[in-house]
Amino acid sequence: MTATDLFRDLFRQMEWADAAVWRAVSASPAARADAGLRERLHHVHLVQRVFLSMWRGEAIDRHAGEGLDAPALAGWARAYYPEIHGELARAGDESLDRQIEVPWTAQAAERFGVEPRQPTAGEILVQVYAHTAHHRGQINLRLRELGGEPPLIDFIAWLWQGRPAAAWP
Repeated sequence: MTATDLFRDLFRQMEWADAAVWRAVSASPAARADAGLRERLHHVHLVQRVFLSMWRGEAIDRHAGEGLDAPALAGWARAYYPEIHGELARAGDESLDRQIEVPWTAQAAERFGVEPRQPTAGEILVQVYAHTAHHRGQINLRLRELGGEPPLIDFIAWLWQGRPAAAWP
């Protein structure tokens, strides 16, 4: 398995897990109406798009998707995946080593007291996957607090089920 093959699998699992979370949110009136949950979901999907823009060398819109209600936000999240899957389909292992300019490097330098090194394309893919998984756990916790049933979305569960495609609500 090559590195790009691994990233393709990770992002297929990420889409499957995002879709499962959105099905659970869509099934819960309390979750659909919860402003904090909608804000966290927006953050996850905004960050996914911000890093896709960096990957492509495009301008970043830090306010994209603001104000969308839950169904529209789910649609916006879903629309991301054909784009990232297309980028990964065209990527080769050598492309993962190129440096990606992260616009908030100055803030990181101030916070950590060192000049941060710019990450590679492969490293930003790891960041997107890990960041999404981190916040998806918080979303599932909030979903449970609201009386919903969080889905089992572990990578191993995806493998056990034969790597199913995402089933969006």
